[in-house]
Amino acid sequence: MSRLLPMRVRDASLPERVTIYEVGPRDGLQNEGALVPTPVKAEFVERLVAAGLPIVEVTSFVHPRWVPQLADAADLVGLLELGGPVPFPVLVPNERGLERALAAGCRHVAVFASATEAFARLNLNSTLDAQYAMFAPVVTRARDAGADARAYLSMCFGDPTEGPVPIAQVVAAGTRLLDLGASQLSLGDTIGVGTAAHVTALLDAFGTAGVGVDRIAMHFHDTYGQALANTLAALRAGVTTFDASAGGLGGCPYAKSATGNLATEDLVWMLDGLGIEHGVDLDALVRTSTWMAAHLGRPSPSAVVRALTTGT
Repeated sequence: MSRLLPMRVRDASLPERVTIYEVGPRDGLQNEGALVPTPVKAEFVERLVAAGLPIVEVTSFVHPRWVPQLADAADLVGLLELGGPVPFPVLVPNERGLERALAAGCRHVAVFASATEAFARLNLNSTLDAQYAMFAPVVTRARDAGADARAYLSMCFGDPTEGPVPIAQVVAAGTRLLDLGASQLSLGDTIGVGTAAHVTALLDAFGTAGVGVDRIAMHFHDTYGQALANTLAALRAGVTTFDASAGGLGGCPYAKSATGNLATEDLVWMLDGLGIEHGVDLDALVRTSTWMAAHLGRPSPSAVVRALTTGT
């Protein structure tokens, strides 16, 4: 592996440290057609933890018919060390999913909402307004059980059916999720159409609505190559939590135009160059993504993984 690393040029206007919320085992693998064996998934998680990722989202307690790749959620969680220093969040689509997650010992859960009517119907079999009644008891019951509850909000920048999504609509949806009791709101550019100025405007609008950046995470997809530019815009706005997927794995089974997530390696490379601390061992992470790519039978889409493994 090449040892050339980026020059660290610290920008004092940016955060000193960020949290990388690793979603590779769940969001990265959920759209894979060939089933990945449960022990391989468990080793993937363990390798990510060993590489220094502080949070690793591991699976989703959805009905197997919806996402067959994640049908082994309970078995996978049973192979992991819950309650350790690294949280292992799981996605729960409804109260039944929450019950299964809690029974398996999970203490970090997330709900997945939509900022648009079209995607709420497609992904949740609900409406934009009705989804909150579905998520309210999930968040409440999770908190009552002593579990942390995060909220994802998808289609924050554009919807393949509805087109551009009004910023005010996204803010209204996001604040309702926070009002339910979610500890953090992850704003998703599900189909990757966002741009830096759009990111800035959206975060400014949340600030005007009284939602500080300390409660917001960003979840970018790199469909049009804008994920890192959008990340930098969010950093300049003060965001300190970013979702990313090792090797750039991922997509959305209910949004065919959604390609891979922001690659964790690409994010780490940029953060290193900016002098921002994150705690991740890039070499170990690249080895992990290369290992997983071999299991999937194709090279990693991450630019940094490609560069470091070819010596360019």
